[in-house]
Amino acid sequence: MELLKQLVDVRSASGDELRMKEFLLDYIAKEQSNWNVQPTIVEGQGFQDCLILVFGQPRTAIYAHMDSIGFSVGYEKELIKIGGPAAIDGMQLVGSDSQGEIETELMLIEDEYGATHMQYVFNRIIDRGTILTFKPNFRETDEYVQSPYMDNRLGVWNALMVAKDLENGAIVFSTYEEHGGNSVAFCAKYLMEKHGVYQSLISDITWVTPGVIHGKGVAISMRDRCLPRKTYLDQIIELARESGVDFQLEVESAGGSDGGMLQKSDLPIDWCFIGAPEDNVHTPDEKVFKYDIMTMVELYKVLMKAL
Repeated sequence: MELLKQLVDVRSASGDELRMKEFLLDYIAKEQSNWNVQPTIVEGQGFQDCLILVFGQPRTAIYAHMDSIGFSVGYEKELIKIGGPAAIDGMQLVGSDSQGEIETELMLIEDEYGATHMQYVFNRIIDRGTILTFKPNFRETDEYVQSPYMDNRLGVWNALMVAKDLENGAIVFSTYEEHGGNSVAFCAKYLMEKHGVYQSLISDITWVTPGVIHGKGVAISMRDRCLPRKTYLDQIIELARESGVDFQLEVESAGGSDGGMLQKSDLPIDWCFIGAPEDNVHTPDEKVFKYDIMTMVELYKVLMKAL
């Protein structure tokens, strides 16, 4: 879990993912000699801050978004949401601006009309446009990990664990998923045209609900706001059943991911969201059980070989 803790420490709100990309490039440079296959690394002009790893002859790509929710500093100490973070009075936030490092807290203020506004509490004015994120607070027990940004540092961690044994496949570390971006479209276009990759798995974290609970295995999402193609979904579920890895089936009416962005693109890319469930969504206290994390890695390894 030390790598997961390090990933949480990297500030990488939507639109500001360069530090995470640099962290991953450094990690890959150090570790890839121990992997079964050393990947081709694709990044730079035409890919913004995304990062693609190509192993062997890929047929399927894993997508894991590097960004997180957060806040932008506006006018008069105002805070503006990046994505959909919870707003809790006293919540600790960190960042940096032209004057140095920042550790502040969020304050909820109700005006005379009953409307609630978010402001920061700090001993000076923070540069407007500064991005603030949840202060890291990584906690681990025998049963679970709890921290800000399990969504989606855990999805990134899962992709890196799968990379160790991956012989044929691709991994895409994507950007600004939390704020409605669609960087996956140009990454998928590259993989489709260059390598003939038409299948994808979305390495992300889902929610604990009445139908998906802690400790029962990774969740295969049959749908959220968007619908994966049933033929592809059925294939994945059958492979999961044959594998013996514990999993749960999720059916939701809301929520979205890089999979939804792929579906809305003009590319014929099949996708399926597969991820461990978490509680306390989009707060500094996101909680995921280790058993569900283990089954997530195991199922991804099975699927990347079989698909």
